[in-house]
Amino acid sequence: MTMIKWFLLVALSAAMAVPFTRPVIAGDFVDVLDTPALRSELAAHSQMTGLTRAGERLVAVGQRGHILYSDDAGQHWQQAKVPVSSDLVAVHFPVPQQGWAVGHDGVVLHSSDAGQTWVRQLDGRQVGPIMLDYYRQQLASQPEDADLQAKVAEAQRMVEEGADKPFLDVWFASEQVGYIVGAFNLIFRTDDGGLHWTPLLDRTDNPGALNLYAVRPAGDDLYIVGEQGLVMKLDRGSDRFMATRTPYNGSLFGVTGKTGMALVFGLRGNVFRSTDGGTNWTRIELGLPLSITASSVTSDGRILLVSQAGHVLVSADEGRSFQLQANTVLAPVAAAQVDSGGSLVLAGTRGLRQLPLE
Repeated sequence: MTMIKWFLLVALSAAMAVPFTRPVIAGDFVDVLDTPALRSELAAHSQMTGLTRAGERLVAVGQRGHILYSDDAGQHWQQAKVPVSSDLVAVHFPVPQQGWAVGHDGVVLHSSDAGQTWVRQLDGRQVGPIMLDYYRQQLASQPEDADLQAKVAEAQRMVEEGADKPFLDVWFASEQVGYIVGAFNLIFRTDDGGLHWTPLLDRTDNPGALNLYAVRPAGDDLYIVGEQGLVMKLDRGSDRFMATRTPYNGSLFGVTGKTGMALVFGLRGNVFRSTDGGTNWTRIELGLPLSITASSVTSDGRILLVSQAGHVLVSADEGRSFQLQANTVLAPVAAAQVDSGGSLVLAGTRGLRQLPLE
């Protein structure tokens, strides 16, 4: 099991470590990218790692290509039709009907019916060749550029290694424009709803090719967070993700916030807040030394953070302070989402469950 799979699918807890074996039929290898997800009555109780809203609908993704959707605020779930059985990690719907999901084996899925059915738009067998073709074209016009030479070599390695690099998050600004990020500085952008993808590895301040764990907005600003305290913000003038200095060198797993305020969170309860577009960051004391793995925002503007063990912390003062919610049934959590009724839905090793908010 790779380090990436350990960090994301286990939600930073050894209790979540469940290896995945590619299916074998009649003694022959069958690639998960060519194997539709199996239907299961227990899917809603299996390990789920991503969760979002598609309008009033909830959509969750998890192991073995399972995608579930609920139209009654998470009380009942139906399983979607999915063309792969790769482990899925993240999902996002910019509008109620159009959504994207990403995961292991470099897979990118798209739904145009609010998550009921999905088609594959990209997988790891295509990622390396797309990168190689793109950076070879760039190098042809700038043959002395050392960075482009390195990108061509990196893309060649991707081709040779095959479909083993995961995408770990996805975010779309609209039905057309979106980003996917993943292991070893993998980052792509689409401007046509996923029909074509452009690599942006040369447009990040990430010379060490650190893993990228999340891409999310805070107000009008778009951030990426990753390993070793990495925080990058999109500079729209140069169309580059520029690194911002943070007082922490451990992994960060998520971003949340609103106009004028951003929060990044990660290992050992480390949460940092910025009110100046990421120039300066202040540590927020939680009093809880557990990794923060999920976040959500209520309709009245409260910010929720969830620990790897399932603790729910609530802020009613724009992220300046957080209070621990008392009525929490602890279980490992990888994703969280406030439903249309105001309750919190959690995704993790025990599947999907509702939690009333105080």
